[in-house]
Amino acid sequence: MNRRGSGVLLHITSLPSVYGIGDLGPAAYRFVDLLAGAGQRYWQILPLNPTCPEFANSPYQGTSAFAGNTWLISPEQMVADGLLAPEDIADPPGFPEDRVDYRAVLDYKNGLYDKAFERFKQQGCDFRYEDFAAGNTSWLNDYAIFVALKGEFPGKAWSDWPTGIRDRREEALRKRGTELADRILREKFLQYVFDRQWQALKVHCRARHLQIIGDVPIYVTYDSVDLWANPGLFKLDEQKKPTAVSGVPPDAFSETGQLWGNPVYNWDAHREQGFAWWESRIDRTLALVDRLRLDHFRGFVQYWEVPAGDETARNGRWVDAPGRDLFTLLARSRPCLPIIAEDLGYITPDVHEMMAYFGFPGMKILIFGFSGDVAQNPHAPHNFAKGYVAYTGTHDNNTVRGWFEHETSEEQKNLLFRYIGGSVSGDQVHRILIRLAMLSPADTVIVPMQDILGLGEEARMNRPGTTEANWEWRLRPDQIGEESMRELAEVTGIYGRG
Repeated sequence: MNRRGSGVLLHITSLPSVYGIGDLGPAAYRFVDLLAGAGQRYWQILPLNPTCPEFANSPYQGTSAFAGNTWLISPEQMVADGLLAPEDIADPPGFPEDRVDYRAVLDYKNGLYDKAFERFKQQGCDFRYEDFAAGNTSWLNDYAIFVALKGEFPGKAWSDWPTGIRDRREEALRKRGTELADRILREKFLQYVFDRQWQALKVHCRARHLQIIGDVPIYVTYDSVDLWANPGLFKLDEQKKPTAVSGVPPDAFSETGQLWGNPVYNWDAHREQGFAWWESRIDRTLALVDRLRLDHFRGFVQYWEVPAGDETARNGRWVDAPGRDLFTLLARSRPCLPIIAEDLGYITPDVHEMMAYFGFPGMKILIFGFSGDVAQNPHAPHNFAKGYVAYTGTHDNNTVRGWFEHETSEEQKNLLFRYIGGSVSGDQVHRILIRLAMLSPADTVIVPMQDILGLGEEARMNRPGTTEANWEWRLRPDQIGEESMRELAEVTGIYGRG
């Protein structure tokens, strides 16, 4: 990412679709064409892993670090591929246009997937499916069995399953595998359909010289196939329960810190296995995207470990992590590691030293730049270094307009006005910040779609620390078109990012 360029942040779920959730169908292709027409080089998305209602369908709390989110499968593409009939999708329910009703989507799409699976079985041997299944056995078999077993033990975490299944004893797994063979095949089939549709969309992106930036959360969810299949890679006790969990320490914004609750890694076990799990995870992600953002990058240098059972993160401790060894191994066998390091929050010099050593660009967030001493604020545009990726905001922030109208003090507004040499209204502030990002020295600029459209806080994607109404925002069909991208194309060209 060493040439000036820009792109847009929009998760797949936020695309328009009459089927209740953004998907890999026609709207995704139209969006790619609009980005290319506006001179953009990047489309950034959130993690593609399967989500679950227990974690409010957060893409950062997936049930697998390797599988794809099958709710993103396009019904229209399934019709085009002969897996559904046109009449099967002709009369979808009246889903909301501006948000995802996950429960309604799951109920509807499960019915479609059942029909498609029956047709798939009736069609007989599919060599493309066989090739996919054979090429992904390292994660696909475990994932399909895990999902099938979750259906057998609803509401129970894997560690509360019968002991033989919990501990993956061969005889118990073989017996359950026989009993659940049809359900297991269904999950493999859906992963195949997801992969086929995703790879077709990726080909479309490449034909338009558009690169996809993906996202890899540093931690995985406890109730996931990753923990069930690899318990030794995490700090668990004899009952397979976490002994320590993740978080961040107390700071000026929180007296008790943040308790994330994900199990932390047993890094000694990872090192003993030559970081094979991490190698597989990175390779799998790079088979889907062109670049990837590593979430909470500082956790690869040191991470905050909290005793399991604590109600806050206050009693945690810093523990060293072998990030340098991991990335050295990855870099040794790969000509390029196209990684963006999420280096926000409390960052120590050793984190930036490791980023510089491997050439990983970090992130700058414009809405963080207008407080304190703006002249020295690292998130003020004039202080951006070339190697960084600049954002107006991220999925965890308010929109620029929402930030300006509801989160800034009069002092911050005045700092912004002094910085730009005049005042600006809430319905125009997004234009100013996009231009500031585009003219900055940063090699790459990524703008959330909400900011391109100048939307307010009602379009916010996530409110960290809350579990209600997150990850639901969607573009309405009337909000996206050539007109909405015309101004983006202009600023992209005038600041040399086309």
